[in-house]
Amino acid sequence: MKTAVMTDTNSGITRKEGQKNGIFVLPMPVIIDGKVYLEDVSLTHEAMYAALNADREISSSQPSPDSLTKSWDKILESGYEEIIYIPMTSGLSGACATAMALAEDYNGKVQVADNHRISMTLQDSVYDAKFLADNGLTAVQIKQHLEEKAYQNDIYITLHTLKRITKTGRITPAGAAIATVLGIKPILKIQGGKLDAFAKGRGMKNCEAMMIEAVRKDLATKYAGIPRSRLTIATAGTLEKKEDEKAWVKKVQAAFPEYKVQYKPLACSIACHVGTNTEGIAIGEIER
Repeated sequence: MKTAVMTDTNSGITRKEGQKNGIFVLPMPVIIDGKVYLEDVSLTHEAMYAALNADREISSSQPSPDSLTKSWDKILESGYEEIIYIPMTSGLSGACATAMALAEDYNGKVQVADNHRISMTLQDSVYDAKFLADNGLTAVQIKQHLEEKAYQNDIYITLHTLKRITKTGRITPAGAAIATVLGIKPILKIQGGKLDAFAKGRGMKNCEAMMIEAVRKDLATKYAGIPRSRLTIATAGTLEKKEDEKAWVKKVQAAFPEYKVQYKPLACSIACHVGTNTEGIAIGEIER
């Protein structure tokens, strides 16, 4: 059975990268001052960062049902017999539930996997799905595998500024002002699709060290016994300068020399909630 693999731009996979690797990528919408933009179509990361720094009104949104079903129809009409669609985690968006409801009209030809991941770890799931599809697994089998492995990943993120998260109401303006004066930055953790406070540190360098130590502890406990070849360590963020990207990758690579560390910009629909110059690190188990 010819199985197509599809995801959205919250995976960090661009449309160009997707085309190169046989993966279909749905652009996620971002609303800036009331106007809808599509990531990797009408919105670049640079433009997103400029909007964030200008303190414009920005919010994320689900893909429209029409855009989703039209994408599925086009894929099935092109010769694929079925689709495994891997959107961002249901824990952070209603997009997954919407997709599952729409898939009910496709008589099993569209399977939606909720493996509770986003960004770097979602990217791992998508490439695992492609590997499994190329090796003969059906969409139902791939969905089952991804959902069984849903919690085999951890992400740590340090916010450079509290401005955007203040807008969400997760912290009061007064609390944010005090934290800013003291140089305190929150470290958040995403695991199983849920975003929680993990720790706080004074200054970005201290927070970087704390995130690296958290991954080191994960390797020694949660991921102990898993072959190194089945694990990935990656970095991500909303860093505006290439030299900052390289410096963050270099620091993580030095801490984990046995892994090949890469950097991916966080999706625009994530960036609108965390602001610019955020840094993240992720660890996850892979299939391929």
